[in-house]
Amino acid sequence: MKRQNADGNTFDQWLMGLSDNQLVTLLSLRPDVAVPPPLNVAVLCDRVRLRASVQRAMDEADYFVLSVVEAFSLAGAEKAPVTPDAAWQIIRQAGLAGDATTALGFDERVEWLRQRGLLWGGKEVRLLPEVSECVPWRVGRMRQLNAVVPVADVAQRMAELSEAQRQVIDTLAHGNPVGSTRDAALDAPLDRPIPQLISWGLLVRVNEQTVELPHHVGQWVRGDAMVDPHSLTAPPLGLAAEEAAGVSAKLVDSTAAGEALEFLRDAASVVKVLGATPAQGLRTGGVGVREVRRIAKQAGLTEERTGFVLEVLAETGLVASAPDSSGSSLMWAPSDAVDGWLRADAAHRWSVVAQAWWAMPRRSWLIGLRDRDDKPASALSRELVSPGVVQDRQTVVGAVADGHGANARDVQAWLLWHRPRTSRRFGALAVRSILAEAQALGVVAQGSLSTTAVSAPGRALLRGDDITSLSSAMEKALPAPLDYVLVQADLTVIAPGPLQQSLQEQMVLVADVESAGAATVYRVTERSVLRALDAGMSAAGLHTLFSKRSRTPIPQALTYLIDDMARRHGRLRVGMATTFIRCDDPAMLSEVLASAVADELGLRALAPTVAVSQAPLSDLLDSLRSAGFNPAGEDVRGAIVDMRPRGVRFPERRREQPFPVARFVSPSDEQLAGLVRNLREIGSAPSKTGANASMTETMSTLQLAAMHRSRVTIGYVDAQGVAGLRSVEPLAVVGGQLEAFDPAVGVVRRYPVHRISSVNVHVD
Repeated sequence: MKRQNADGNTFDQWLMGLSDNQLVTLLSLRPDVAVPPPLNVAVLCDRVRLRASVQRAMDEADYFVLSVVEAFSLAGAEKAPVTPDAAWQIIRQAGLAGDATTALGFDERVEWLRQRGLLWGGKEVRLLPEVSECVPWRVGRMRQLNAVVPVADVAQRMAELSEAQRQVIDTLAHGNPVGSTRDAALDAPLDRPIPQLISWGLLVRVNEQTVELPHHVGQWVRGDAMVDPHSLTAPPLGLAAEEAAGVSAKLVDSTAAGEALEFLRDAASVVKVLGATPAQGLRTGGVGVREVRRIAKQAGLTEERTGFVLEVLAETGLVASAPDSSGSSLMWAPSDAVDGWLRADAAHRWSVVAQAWWAMPRRSWLIGLRDRDDKPASALSRELVSPGVVQDRQTVVGAVADGHGANARDVQAWLLWHRPRTSRRFGALAVRSILAEAQALGVVAQGSLSTTAVSAPGRALLRGDDITSLSSAMEKALPAPLDYVLVQADLTVIAPGPLQQSLQEQMVLVADVESAGAATVYRVTERSVLRALDAGMSAAGLHTLFSKRSRTPIPQALTYLIDDMARRHGRLRVGMATTFIRCDDPAMLSEVLASAVADELGLRALAPTVAVSQAPLSDLLDSLRSAGFNPAGEDVRGAIVDMRPRGVRFPERRREQPFPVARFVSPSDEQLAGLVRNLREIGSAPSKTGANASMTETMSTLQLAAMHRSRVTIGYVDAQGVAGLRSVEPLAVVGGQLEAFDPAVGVVRRYPVHRISSVNVHVD
């Protein structure tokens, strides 16, 4: 029997009795109902009531909406029409009515449910039974709030518990909050743990054999923020408007820029380490704890930071994998794309990694944490994949943006109140970790008044700006690049801020980084000067570099070092014959031929100034330098060759995610208005043929195909609105779903029949 309201109308009659504008509003608020376009009015009504669709709509419900749903359910609105005032009286009896603002909020939530077709009728309304199933706590707890411990007293009560009592609470907090016990009876001995916990409000008696842990007590035990069950008022987020005005946007942006530069430096360090020695992957996938520890030690980073940097670099494609020599596991090394990225300016490099992180469906903060089998999660492994974290990341950063600055605890409390059905995804660890990652990339930063706020580049990311706009936003936040350095008497060179790109490249070539931070300290050594000379710089060029770029006097020690290394550098010339040695000074070449290294390299003199060897060019250079000589590499024209090691490079390849994230495209208001007009014209009559075949015809065809085990090709539109053809073997049609074997992957899948637009039976 179809449900009726007080006027005798069924749900379908009520739904189609809405105005066109009301139907368009409903479909825009629940776009999954309109995709794919329903074949007729009957299909539309079925979709609005569909449990999966109702749950998807209720995922956006806040704590107040769910409390209103509970009140309507307690008033019996699932079985018979009731007035909204009946639900309001239940809220009043629970002590949640508060002031006039709460009453206004109640009316707004009732309208919220009406607009989505979850609460229907006129003056008296009905509640779809599927809606109350979405309440994440036991419906009925509202009537027992007077027996529940207040939020302010939870910590004190928990501190007074015995070990046995605490064990009961911990078990319920980390599992099912409802438990069975014989001590829940009214006449149970008062000296036992369960009756004592009930008397203190830390447990609620459901019946004589069942108890329940209050929702906010479980949150406290898990270390989460608490949602006060005795109030329907949303928790504050961040600063009040007048306080927010005191948060310096300039300070936030400058702090964010510093964090971004630090991340880019760390990423470059990890790239250098992997280029020298690629990371050995595990047979099960990912990079093990030992390899992460090695990379962290060589890069001078923490293991936690190293894991996060690896994840982001792999997501951007700047780190790629390739099979090892055995083919049983993967090696991880920088990709071909990394050299171009390293040469780009800081703003562009940041925009590349920030955009990748923003869309990265991975929970990198789980690296090293142990799973149920007591195995640590590995970096770059499949077990870190979580498609929902992309939306969670955007929600968390968006909450900070809306709150004018907030800490992780405030953000979590706000999310738990506004998205209680998804509260498990916003645990303390997840929220804290997402904000930590955002801060590491400069998306959010600490401002004045000890608050966290979204930076200007972070807001560009939140808006979905393209990579050019992201680069521009970060470029404005970064301090103006410096065109000078400060050379010290101890041969250190201080860069008091970020350097111009060309100067940065020159300093990295001629000096070694000793410490990085807001100011970078370089040190000039014999090896670093030799590196610059090997790259083709001359002594005159090095003197010019320091004299033009340093705002402090050049110490004599630096001048002597450059001249001494230049005088000794390149007197020997090494080329490829296989390889050859050329020297304008026969005495020096004779010294080389008389040394022990000559036998190792198999050197043979061809002329007083020329010798040859079968050793590779790089080996010849390294051996001669180890023997105390300072040779230079040259090409066929006699020009100096840059022999700096580039490191290992793999072909660029983005990781394939085991669960691809599809983007749902909501129809426009114009499209929805056209759909409503078409449905009005069609009514409940089935369409004729082809892709518009009626639901009855579709089910009949599928049932016959299942009976005869005939293969079919179905036109199917998935929940994300993506249409396609599937070739399957029907097994059964049960409960409005097609069960079919998919030979492409060798598994049985289920397809809701209302999403099947066409059926073609194969004739073998």
